[in-house]
Amino acid sequence: MTSSARSSPLALTVLALLHAGPLHPYGVQRLIRQWGKDQVVNVNQRASLYRTIDRLLAEGLIAVHGTGRDQAYPERTAYEITDAGRRTGRDWLEQMLSVPKQEFPQFPAALSYLQMISPEEATRFLQRRADRLEVIREELRSQLSHRPDGLSRVSYLETEYLLAVVEAEDRWVRSVTDDLRTGRLTWPDEQDRPEAGDRGGSAAGV
Repeated sequence: MTSSARSSPLALTVLALLHAGPLHPYGVQRLIRQWGKDQVVNVNQRASLYRTIDRLLAEGLIAVHGTGRDQAYPERTAYEITDAGRRTGRDWLEQMLSVPKQEFPQFPAALSYLQMISPEEATRFLQRRADRLEVIREELRSQLSHRPDGLSRVSYLETEYLLAVVEAEDRWVRSVTDDLRTGRLTWPDEQDRPEAGDRGGSAAGV
């Protein structure tokens, strides 16, 4: 069963939270936000959480613990992790930690087509990104500096990682923006560029 189960950050998070005890979907979503895990797991759409829970249930990685009611909420189902879920969660964690995955983020894809716009436009757009990265960097630094006393470092390693990534990207984006401004990095205007068939010769001429 564990070999066929498809991993995802949200699925791993559900299994991890259920390690501590049974929860209903609203409780899972609340803890994700309360513990700051929404920095690394997207729970903006509640439907995606319910789909993930349904999938984990169908795969036997979680089971229904019980159904209850209270005045604030309609009838709701609580779930618990199964032994298979514990084994699978550990397998997923090992895979995610030890094997870098090509995740195809948007930014490198956009960089690969930078010549579709002018160097001036690229400078302007990348400066906007650098400004936003600076804001994110300061937000992450604030989170680390205001963490509760006595909180173990392992509880906020993902924030350390996010900060390191943002700082590295910020330095790189600013260096590219500086190269664009000084002319060390440039390319022809669109009307001056060769047609695709003229680049490197045709296949018949190779």
